[in-house]
Parts: sequence; C-alpha cells; structure tokens
Amino acid sequence: MKYFIILVLLFLHLTAQQNKQELTIGAGPYFQSQPYKEASALVLPSPVIFFDNSVVYARWSRFGLYFLGDKKEEYSWGFSFTVQPRTLGYKASDSVSLQGMSDKDSTMEGGIAFSAGYKDSAYIEVMLLADILNKYNSWIGSVEIGDKYTAGRFTFYPSAVLLYQPRKFLDYYYGVKNSEATLQRPAYMPKGGFSFAVQTYIKYPLTKKLSALLNIRADRIPNSAYNSPLVNNKFIYSGLASVIYTFIY
Repeated sequence: MKYFIILVLLFLHLTAQQNKQELTIGAGPYFQSQPYKEASALVLPSPVIFFDNSVVYARWSRFGLYFLGDKKEEYSWGFSFTVQPRTLGYKASDSVSLQGMSDKDSTMEGGIAFSAGYKDSAYIEVMLLADILNKYNSWIGSVEIGDKYTAGRFTFYPSAVLLYQPRKFLDYYYGVKNSEATLQRPAYMPKGGFSFAVQTYIKYPLTKKLSALLNIRADRIPNSAYNSPLVNNKFIYSGLASVIYTFIY
C-alpha cells in the first residue's frame, strides 16, 4: 500500500501545472457494515488523498484523468476516466448462513465520469463504471448531487446518490445458485434495480494545515437484493475517521 501511495503522489507531482497546487493527504480506519446474515463488519486502513489540477484528480480513494473539460472562476466541468475500489462481498466462512456459498470478492471498477461544479461548492457527478477485475462482470451507473456548508469551524459536504445496479451485479453479490441452495436457503436470482445513498464529509481544522475528516454514509440496497435469503439488512452503513494534512507546493 505504501508503494502505491508513493506512486500516486509522484504521478500527481509530475502532472501538476506551473501554478501552485493544493494537495491533501491522510489516513484512517474505514468501517463498513455488511447486509449479509451474521457477517462481520469490514474494518480496513484507508489512505486519503484529495487533489485536482484539471489534469488528474484524487477524491479519497478514487482517481481520475480528465480528457475534456473547462475550469473558470465560477464554474467547472469535465469528462474523465476514473477508477475506484468496490468493497463488498463475503467469505463463506464468515457465518453459518453463508456456509456452502462461493466466496464473493471486492473488486476495482473503472469507467467514465462527468462532473460539473459551481463556485467550488455545489456539484453534480455522473459515472458509468465496469468491473475491471471480472468479479461480477458487469457495470453500474450513478448520479451524485452535493453542496458545501459551514457552521462555525465545521465544514459539511452532504450529498445524495442514485445508483443503478444491473442483474449481474446483484446476482453476484446476493444471488444463490441451484448448487448452493438448501432447505433454509432457496435458489435466488435478483433482478436489476435502483438504490440510493446519502452521505456527508465533515471537516474540522486542528491547526493551519492539519484537520480531522469524517465520512458518514448510508446505502439502501435494492429491494431485489434485500429479498435474497442471504440478506437481513436493507442498509449498508459506512464511514471513515481520518486525520489529513493540506499543503501548497
């Protein structure tokens, strides 16, 4: 992981424009609940990088390369190639309810994103991403709308997300094959469906360059996924607690 972070920072430096650039780096624990019966929550160390020089960008753990766009004083827009991790799945040994199932792995997704922002505050982002590690062998689409608010020394970045997850995605993570079926776990193939999420970043300055950053998110899975015999939670809750350092170079 440390070599990956070094390569990312080197890449950001080499692609920086002549004017001064702002870079934020940090790390902290990432938490994600599981929708599966009796499955333990995920707790992982996570790097945190924020950077955007109108050529490349980093947004927490998602990275992108612009190929078309424009940036003005009041607004900006851009099309980019992007890649991000997908932290979902289970090991069959995670719980009694999952025994006899094939393991389902997390993966990496890559695709195209369009983003537009107004006065470094309100924004919209549309993404179409495919599974580049061939785990669920399909794609997902999402639309996110967010804004920026301040209250005292706190800064909030709330947003709402609408996602479409097709049948192959949901079948991989929530389906039950005939060969995996039991009396308590019948065969099941979910249909594609929409889900939604709400989240916010919360930033609080500790010093001039050092800040605490929290992320809190709740995803409601599609009804066809919730009807799976593997599932007993409609929501996936996730969050990040980190310390970040921002500097100009």
